[in-house]
Amino acid sequence: MKQVRPLSAATVLAAVLFAGCGAPPGQPRPGSMTLAPGDVVDATALYADNCAACHGADGRGGAALALADPVYLAIADDRTMRSQIANGVPGTPMPAFGERAGGTLTEKQIDVIVSAIRTRERSDDLGGIEPPAYATASIADRDRGGVAYRKYCESCHGPDGAGSARGSAITNDSFLALVSDQGLRTAVIAGRRDLGAPDWRGNLPGTPMSEQEVTDVVAWLASHRVQTPGQPYFTSTNEQR
Repeated sequence: MKQVRPLSAATVLAAVLFAGCGAPPGQPRPGSMTLAPGDVVDATALYADNCAACHGADGRGGAALALADPVYLAIADDRTMRSQIANGVPGTPMPAFGERAGGTLTEKQIDVIVSAIRTRERSDDLGGIEPPAYATASIADRDRGGVAYRKYCESCHGPDGAGSARGSAITNDSFLALVSDQGLRTAVIAGRRDLGAPDWRGNLPGTPMSEQEVTDVVAWLASHRVQTPGQPYFTSTNEQR
């Protein structure tokens, strides 16, 4: 019978170490390395790190509009969303996230986020009603917009858009300083379900706003912008006292 030689202590120790590591000494375990920021392509992580703070953890709204809203998804195409993520919206709190514009996201990462937004659940088929276009294609008339405002919006947002118990002030100079004309248009069309604000179909039940009425209302709202928004703490007269 062949005699079996006992293993040395060093051999046993080496076997235990190799079994525990699963990788040669000095090499990291598979999956243990932290990815560089530009290499992250997980949609959940990218959305959480870059979008959730404003648009909500599930895309259903927060400080900014809901990206999972079916009306928004129906009117905003991929190119629009991609451009806004990459380049931001000048004059608003929406920053540029794309590397070419000084942000941190690569082209691929932006594509991943857009795809994730596009695949959000869409439980509303819009009732077969075609929504107004995302961007206006007609000439706006703010006087007609005032008429449309009184018809569709005044019952909630009060006379002249100053607000009421049912809705916020939307001609406030500070508010208008933080939103673009396109942002106003998107809000009029899509509403803010998270805030109880109806979309273009629900302001006057049974009477959806027309494309032209949306365009005109936005012009009327934008006409309330002022060059220097916000009440100054001191006037030149006070400073001389």
